Amino acid sequence: MPHDMTLPKEDLIVFDGECVLCSAFFRFILRHDTAHRFRFATAQSRLGQRLYRDAGLPTDDFETNLVFVDGQVHQKLDAFAAAMGALPGLPRVLSGLRLLPKFLKDPIYHLIARNRYRIFGREATCLVPDPDLRARFAPGGF
Repeated sequence: MPHDMTLPKEDLIVFDGECVLCSAFFRFILRHDTAHRFRFATAQSRLGQRLYRDAGLPTDDFETNLVFVDGQVHQKLDAFAAAMGALPGLPRVLSGLRLLPKFLKDPIYHLIARNRYRIFGREATCLVPDPDLRARFAPGGF
């Protein structure tokens, strides 16, 4: 991650709004984030594009979600683990995935990420959030 990257002031999850798997991750977080700790942004949004660009990532192919927790940015499987670790209850157990060795977790993650549209598909329609859900998105995140 570039050291001059401007980090969001709040915990934030940036996800591919067209990916069915990524959208399922988003809905899982919504369901389990009872304290409303996370704000959200789609990778396709103005904010998402800036954060991907700042991270040195492509802005047209979103093979990783970005998860910002406690002033740290996480990518790939570590992003999933960081998000799980920030949730209450049973999902916290999944934060242990960050302990897997990089040589094991990165190839598995990349295999799924590169084939996610083929395996899980794309969203047929854009998310149209109600006012309560829209309030959970960061400014410029939708």
